[in-house]
Order: sequence, then C-alpha cells, then structure tokens
Amino acid sequence: MSVRTQSSEQSAEAAHRAGFACFVGRPNAGKSTLTNALVGKKVAITSNRPQTTRHTVRGIVHRPEAQLILVDTPGLHKPRTLLGERLNDVVRTTWAEVDVIGFCLPANEKLGPGDRFIAKELAGIKRTPKVAVVTKTDLVDSKTLAEQLIAIDQLGKELGIEWAQIVPVSAVGDQQVELLADLLVPMLPESPPLYPEGDLTDEPEQVMVAELIREAALEGVRDELPHSIAVVVEEMLPREDRPADRPLLDIHANIYIERPSQKGIIIGPKGRRLKDVGIKSRKQIEALLGTPVFLDLHVKVAKDWQRYPQQLRKLGF
Repeated sequence: MSVRTQSSEQSAEAAHRAGFACFVGRPNAGKSTLTNALVGKKVAITSNRPQTTRHTVRGIVHRPEAQLILVDTPGLHKPRTLLGERLNDVVRTTWAEVDVIGFCLPANEKLGPGDRFIAKELAGIKRTPKVAVVTKTDLVDSKTLAEQLIAIDQLGKELGIEWAQIVPVSAVGDQQVELLADLLVPMLPESPPLYPEGDLTDEPEQVMVAELIREAALEGVRDELPHSIAVVVEEMLPREDRPADRPLLDIHANIYIERPSQKGIIIGPKGRRLKDVGIKSRKQIEALLGTPVFLDLHVKVAKDWQRYPQQLRKLGF
C-alpha cells in the first residue's frame, strides 16, 4: 500500500505536462470542495446536500511545469429519475476521457454500498490510473484515519484495482492539497498548456451564476427540495446609461421547482427566504464577476421536470 504524506521532494520535470483529472465519489464525498481548494477559487458549488453538482465543472490549476484540468462530475448513484440516469451517463463518459481518476472517500464515514458500487465501476476501467483521495481528514483522529486507509487498500485488492496512490487530504484545513496536485501532475501526458494562463474554469459565466443562485437556494431547505431546484439565467446585461466608473450588471433568473406546494418553501414568509437567497447569491456573483450586480429572481413551477426529456432540455440538462 503506497500512502503519501507531505514531503519536500520536488520532481524536476523538464517537459511541460497538461491533462485532465476527474474526482469521483458518492454524493457529498467532498469533490467540489477539493476542486475549489486546488484551483484556489470557487468554481464548483458546495453544499452538505447530496447531488448538488449537475454540470461537469472544469477547474484549471496552473503551474510553471504543468496545467491540471479538474473535471468535477455529479456523484454516481442508483438513479430514480431520468435526470438521475442522465447524470450517471455524464459520469461514465467523463471517466472514459480523462488521464487520471481521483476516487474521493470521506475519512469520517466507513466504506459503504455506495463506495463499493463506484469502485466496481472503476475496476472495469483498466488503463486510467486511479488515486484514492481520503477527504475530510480534519474530522477524524489518526487511528480512524489509519483504519480507513487500510480499508481502502483492502477494497482495491478485493476488486482488482491497483491504486496509483492513496492520499489523505483536508480541503477545508488545507492539508496535503498541494501534495495531491504534485502526485497527479506526473500522471498527465506531455503537452503544452490547453487553456490560457489566468483561466480558472471553462464554464460559461451564465452557468456559474445559475449555480451560485442554486447553492444559496439549497441552504436550509427541507430534505425533499434539493433535487427539485433548477436555476436558469434568462438574461445578463450591463445597465445602460451608467457612468464607466459605476457599472451595474442586470441579471434576471428563474428558480424552477416541480410542484406549486414547493413555491412557498423557496419564497418563505413574506418573501423573506427569497430575499435572503438574493442577498447571499448576489455577494458570490459580484465576487465571481468583479462587478456590482442587480439580481432579479422569480420562482416558477415546471411540473415534474426531472421526469420529462422536454423539460430537462429546457432547463439545460
């Protein structure tokens, strides 16, 4: 079992490398938080709700000797709806196209059926190197961490997966995040940079804005709602007749839910919840775009949108 901890050794790599790595794992295994920590800026939404990632977000880590492009996929799960099936298809397509796969397993939860389900799928992908990334190490003591490392090594042996590395990290505590990048880079092919210096993601701004609104809308809602929320940005336009030194961006967005009864949950008593969603997401959007924003939010019902291809297309899936 090859477990790595921080070391000062830097490999003197002459050729520039560039390629794609993707983080997989069951929902809420810390994939988005890890992507954000590696990139150094928020490019993926995070939430303690499962299934928050729906788009493949690419975060780009720039180094003098390499460019590591991180593909964040939805959590692979047993699907209950057409949306669930489509999300799983996205995951499998992504796995087939990347240079290295990072399998995220939280340190604070014993390996369960969900992890095994993904590990079995991974065992079928022979050529791509696989790194077991033990996340959330800040939440456990060293004994629990050691037991988890052994269990993961064992799982690999059982299913015929040879881990290229097993790396414990804490994205929140910023422990070993840089080391993880050090270990992923040598697994990338030799290549010039694939994205311009300074680009942190290739997500269109409109998609990222919609994701930030959805993240704010997910906070503190009842359990039945997360899967039912979709956000579509209808319009993003600079406000006319503004002086050059005081620009304002008008953003009009719709929050879609599946049933009329859910409308009240999102809007809240006297509209307070929706207002709160607007304030929270506006701050994040202004930080992302670097400009003041006027945000206009409306809540609409798209009946059972997760089950119908036409509705899914309309909402961008």
